[in-house]
Amino acid sequence: MSTSIRRWVETDTGHRVPNHRSKCRNLHGHRYRWEAELEGEVVTREGVSEEGMLIDFGDVSEILEEQIHDVVDHAFIVYEGDAEAMQALSVMGDDHKTLVVPFVPTAENLAKWAFSVVESHITTAYGNDLRLVAFHVRETPKSCASWRL
Repeated sequence: MSTSIRRWVETDTGHRVPNHRSKCRNLHGHRYRWEAELEGEVVTREGVSEEGMLIDFGDVSEILEEQIHDVVDHAFIVYEGDAEAMQALSVMGDDHKTLVVPFVPTAENLAKWAFSVVESHITTAYGNDLRLVAFHVRETPKSCASWRL
């Protein structure tokens, strides 16, 4: 048995799915929710700040802010193989916040990407077997994709 927690950040981010059969092939954006799910044992060491927790929620927020929010908020995520979008974004100049990725930026692929970015930053000094077990990306209020170990 173990305990799990979730913490998230939200961003306003653009993308497109270039080969999609419907409207998602157009340049557009979402209010994304990037949610880390952690699992482990509750810290039992008496007198430490994290006693009774897996990890301080604030520490998770700091990781998500630096590794996800600051990278993709008010940015456009574009697949490096999407020549049309790459050309259109190049007109915006170097000041435009663009994240070029080696995959089509679907919610499923973004969940996998976010997991890989955040995983190495989840650490603890208390031996409570803390680990990132899933990353969830909510693209719309009714649509969410997850990447799990």
